[in-house]
Amino acid sequence: MLPWVLLIIAGLFEVGWAIGLKHTAGFTRLWPSVWTIGAMVISFTLLAKAMQTLPIGISYTVWVGIGALGTVLVGAVFLGEKLSVLQVACMVLIGAGIIGLKLTHIAGGPPQPTPAPPPAEVAA
Repeated sequence: MLPWVLLIIAGLFEVGWAIGLKHTAGFTRLWPSVWTIGAMVISFTLLAKAMQTLPIGISYTVWVGIGALGTVLVGAVFLGEKLSVLQVACMVLIGAGIIGLKLTHIAGGPPQPTPAPPPAEVAA
């Protein structure tokens, strides 16, 4: 469970640095740049920690999905960016994909076949 929590937090920090990039003015503004770089470091560190346990494909996809959805939502709610109905529908699909990856993840990977017992020795 902890790797998933770390992954979600990493995705939220991804939202922070993606939004921060808009405010850095090409990294020419000090404090927005400091925040953005700090959020990047935290996000990547937590992602790397989660990847120690979770599969890379699922980890990266969920991280990017959380970052993408969160960034679009922050842009729409706080920055006044407009969303079409089709864009909202696509966001719902991304969210469903993230939830689906979590729900279908099997801890430890798929079950491994049990090895066959060694053949019994035949007495002569």
